[in-house]
Amino acid sequence: MGGDTAVIDLSHVIEGGMTTYPGLPGPEITDHLSRDDSRGRYAPGTEFQIGRISMVANTGTYLDTPFHRFGHGADLTGIPLSGLVDLDGVVIRVEDRAVGTADLSPYRDLIPGRAVLLHTGWDRHWGTVTYADPNHPYLTAEATEFLSALRPAVVGIDSVNIDDMADLSRPAHTGLLAADVPIIEHMTGLDRLPDRHFRFHGAPIAVAGMGTFPIRAYALVRPFE
Repeated sequence: MGGDTAVIDLSHVIEGGMTTYPGLPGPEITDHLSRDDSRGRYAPGTEFQIGRISMVANTGTYLDTPFHRFGHGADLTGIPLSGLVDLDGVVIRVEDRAVGTADLSPYRDLIPGRAVLLHTGWDRHWGTVTYADPNHPYLTAEATEFLSALRPAVVGIDSVNIDDMADLSRPAHTGLLAADVPIIEHMTGLDRLPDRHFRFHGAPIAVAGMGTFPIRAYALVRPFE
């Protein structure tokens, strides 16, 4: 990686007690072994800290795999890394609350095989009560069908939910995950990316039997691109 390559962080920081999604508990971050306690276990001057975190999988910026929605779908161990890292990316900037096919159709030729990131600007409300407002931006069912047919590698959004929270059938989750297209929710920093010519990375750890987990999403932007 060249020295002039910009690394753009697209993930929220996970902090103890924070709220990611309304109604879900915040993470508990504690010491399993504190530095003070470790001093009695090692040579003088040597100390360590071992942390412990208890959290639901839907914390911070996270990836949804098909298993999140479907019991027969691929879990975190079933998504190939090649579909989550070093991807060509495209940012689609939208202003309407309901992201529809008309917002996506100009990018039809750029969607297949790419990381498609929906920039709504809703991340500006992160950490406030407004972030969970029912009027958050979301992907419509029609737009989900359009996207799914074009087979993007992954679809991300910087909103509290890719679905309208009032629609309990969750058409965006259902349609994308049924098509084996992972979803990234609660992104941030998409305003710092160019519309094109960046490489996207967003892999979770491989945990068997789980469909969702936080990721460190980021993009590499090279000046010559």
